[in-house]
Amino acid sequence: MLSIKDKIKKYKEDLDFFDDQMEKYKFLIDQGKNAKPFPEEFKTKEYIVSGCQAQVWLVPSVENNKINFIADSDAFISKGMVTILCDIYSGREIKDIVSTDFNLIKELDLDILLTPGRRNGVFSMMEKIKQYANSYS
Repeated sequence: MLSIKDKIKKYKEDLDFFDDQMEKYKFLIDQGKNAKPFPEEFKTKEYIVSGCQAQVWLVPSVENNKINFIADSDAFISKGMVTILCDIYSGREIKDIVSTDFNLIKELDLDILLTPGRRNGVFSMMEKIKQYANSYS
């Protein structure tokens, strides 16, 4: 399994491959389309990520001291972003997420690609991931 830093680097390389902003958006949307199916019973207030313009649900599970996430959104770009975050941070030891530097995600240059509202949503998703990890540590 790639490290968190290496996963972020991989996504950066994927995004940097596209010169056009619309192609980058299409890449994000495609990530959401390729997401694992999300059980409807988890679409509850308990799993909503507050601070997102769209509705985003993020559900943790822990097994053998490793945390996994599944997620969904009612908006294509948000679903793509939360799918990428789940891919980066799932399967990690809880302590690794608690101690991770979420500023690494800035390497993806989302501040250039995303509107301020969407950037705030991504920040809220990352905060929720860390909050879940802290609650299990």
